[in-house]
This record gives sequence, structure tokens and C-alpha cells, in this order.
Amino acid sequence: MDGNGGSRFRRVCVFCGSNSGHRKVFSDAAIELGNELVKRKIALVYGGGSVGLMGLISQRVYDGGCHVLGVIPKALEPLEISGETVGEVKIVADMHERKAEMAKQADAFVALPGGYGTMEELLEMITWSQLGIHKKPVGLLNVDGYYNSLLSLFDNGVEEGFIKPSARHIVLSAPTAQELLTKMEQYTPLHDHVAPHESWHMEKLGDYPRDQNEQ
Repeated sequence: MDGNGGSRFRRVCVFCGSNSGHRKVFSDAAIELGNELVKRKIALVYGGGSVGLMGLISQRVYDGGCHVLGVIPKALEPLEISGETVGEVKIVADMHERKAEMAKQADAFVALPGGYGTMEELLEMITWSQLGIHKKPVGLLNVDGYYNSLLSLFDNGVEEGFIKPSARHIVLSAPTAQELLTKMEQYTPLHDHVAPHESWHMEKLGDYPRDQNEQ
């Protein structure tokens, strides 16, 4: 805990869909996560759309007085942005640049329920942690058991020898935003990185808590 309102994080990247899902529980969870970010005075980094769960959480965080940064590839701008967008929007060249920019800007990552794109972004951040590219917490907001099957697949990967038991701890999960963010604030990496953070030749992604202490 520190003086920014009770959180070790300044900015959290939220991966979520441009759809809302068929049940109200998913929309409620997006708003709940937005409320929790506002309560802790945490800025939002997200995929830049104003529809679906993206639109709900960005509007909630913006209305709560916290900064919102949306990062969206130029090709998706007409598809994902409809109506009035909130906060700062950064247009990038492609999906690769989008993920790198979101990763650089955030101190931690949370995945709300979503489809292929949400899971692809989530899995890339898990992989980057395993490789040693970043040491930032990665959390699944497991709303009404949405991600139970994915978590079971990860457990099976450990049992079958494809995922090291220590690397399984990269993925944090909880059914509520408050519980998840608390877990993430307490996160300490337990796994051995494939390669040292300094050995990756890519744009500096930041490395909590070192970057925070430098500023």
C-alpha cells in the first residue's frame, strides 16, 4: 500500500471483449472492476473500444476521475470505436504494437471474460512473464466460473509435464475484483525465467516495482 490511494499499481491493463456476453453478470463484473480501480485510484489501460465490456469499464473509470488510455490498431478503429470515446486514445499500426504498448504502460494485467482476442492477449502476457520479459502480475477475473475450463487446462499442462509447477503460479484468479486486485498486489514471482529481463532486445516494457521507485 502507498500514497496513491491504497494500491501498489499506478496503471492496470484490462483485457476484455468488444461484446458484453449474454448475461448481466459479465457487465456487472466490468463495472465492479472499474469501481475497484477508481476506489484504489488506479488508471486504466485497455484496448480502446467504446462498445461491449470495453466501453463499460472505460466509462466507469473515466467517470470516477481516473485516467483512461485506449490503445487500438488503426484497422480496428471503425469496428471497435462507436459513439463517444473517453480519455486518451492512442492509434497504433497493428496488433503487435498494441500489445507492446499496453504492456509498457501498465503495472499489471487483468482479463475479464472475453473471446479469442482477450485470451490471446492474456496468454501472451503469461508467456512473457514465463520468459522473463516482464515481472508484472497477471490476473483472471473468473466471473461465475467463466475461466474454469482454461484454469483446468493449465493444471492439466502441469500434470502432463508441459508447464512447470512454479510457472503455474504466474496466473492469479479470483471471482471478484476486490479479491483479485488484493492477490495481485501481494504477488511475488516464484518461477525461474527462461532468460533474464535485461537480455530481451525490445522496447522497455517497464518492470514493477523498479520503474515505480524510479519516478
